[in-house]
Amino acid sequence: MNRLHRLIIRHEGFEQKPYKDVLTGDITIGVGRNLSSIGLSHDEVMYLLDSDIGRCDRELQYHFKWYLELGRVRQDAMINLCFNLGMTKLKSFKRALASMGDHDFEAAADHFLDSKWADQVGQRAEDVAYMIRSGKYP
Repeated sequence: MNRLHRLIIRHEGFEQKPYKDVLTGDITIGVGRNLSSIGLSHDEVMYLLDSDIGRCDRELQYHFKWYLELGRVRQDAMINLCFNLGMTKLKSFKRALASMGDHDFEAAADHFLDSKWADQVGQRAEDVAYMIRSGKYP
């Protein structure tokens, strides 16, 4: 971090969660980034996506020893689930996860589809189940 970074942080503050700017009422994040008017660039959105995918991948490796035994497409299905649900909710799919660990991908896909989550997300659940079942992208 250079002098300019430190100076601007001193003047603007450093916030890792969105907050309402006291002067303008705009939603702001980071070091004075006005989300209400400036928003995020395409590159910034993709950076955040890559960061979240990496976090999900690390969490899945930590929580499920069988995760690294999966092929890339099935790993990506699990990343998609983790991204959407978060690890706490994902871990509640006990039968589906046990089936994944047993490499019973038909049963795992069926268990994921037989859920409130699948009813809520529609096509996303169909795509993820297809990836788990077939090891191919939809």
